[in-house]
Amino acid sequence: MGILYLVATPLGNLEDITLRALRILREVSLIATEDTRTTGKLLHHYNIQCPMLSYHDFSPAKQQTRLLEALAEGDVALVSEAGTPLLSDPGYELVRAAIEHDLTVVAIPGASALLVALTISGLPMNQFCFGGFMPRKSKARQELLQQWQTQPATLVFYESPHRLVDTLKDMQTVLGGARQIALGRELTKLYEEIWRGTIAEAVDVWANRELRGEFTLVVAGAAPSAKWTEAQVQAALAAAMQTGLSPKMAVMQVTAQSGWPKREVYALVRE
Repeated sequence: MGILYLVATPLGNLEDITLRALRILREVSLIATEDTRTTGKLLHHYNIQCPMLSYHDFSPAKQQTRLLEALAEGDVALVSEAGTPLLSDPGYELVRAAIEHDLTVVAIPGASALLVALTISGLPMNQFCFGGFMPRKSKARQELLQQWQTQPATLVFYESPHRLVDTLKDMQTVLGGARQIALGRELTKLYEEIWRGTIAEAVDVWANRELRGEFTLVVAGAAPSAKWTEAQVQAALAAAMQTGLSPKMAVMQVTAQSGWPKREVYALVRE
């Protein structure tokens, strides 16, 4: 029985691949890839000739069956379009199926946008939480962010360029504008950029820029703070609603800042 190799590939710079990864890609009998065009460029650059099979989130179930059949005959490498497989990329179902069939699964470590962004963010990375890609709808994003509101660990998310500003605005509403954030764009590529500042500053800056490339957002965790007095909470609620926020949004913002449980802040709104 063959081995399923999970091979990390470059985010952009083709030099960011390990010698072990190159050897595995040369030795396997088949490469399952999220994007055959991108992987094809990598293989051509390193003069590697190996059959490829398209395997992505929308692949029919028969693709997984074909890969399991291929593993019965030899080794198979799974790669994503860029970076480490399974991190917000397809592959989980295939790995589970391989394990259920008593096949060996081996990870070949390498590039990861998550780790690249964390290490250059300037934010603590001794503890972090990875949220993957943010939901497409604002309501769902805000509900997700509420779950991370009081999390002290650094937060990491992926985001597409056409939803970036809306996501930053939702972060400002739920997490507050004063939190530190680092935005990594086009990591390891020719136009790599890392931007650092507060969430409020990020909204102002990126709302007026042409947005291209995928973004990795690294957000500071919740800072420990003394619980506000009731008078402070009431004043903050009044100020938030005077800016045009709905009571619900005002409660979310004040909850993030005050250290009060959300239900107690809601109780003050209803008084």
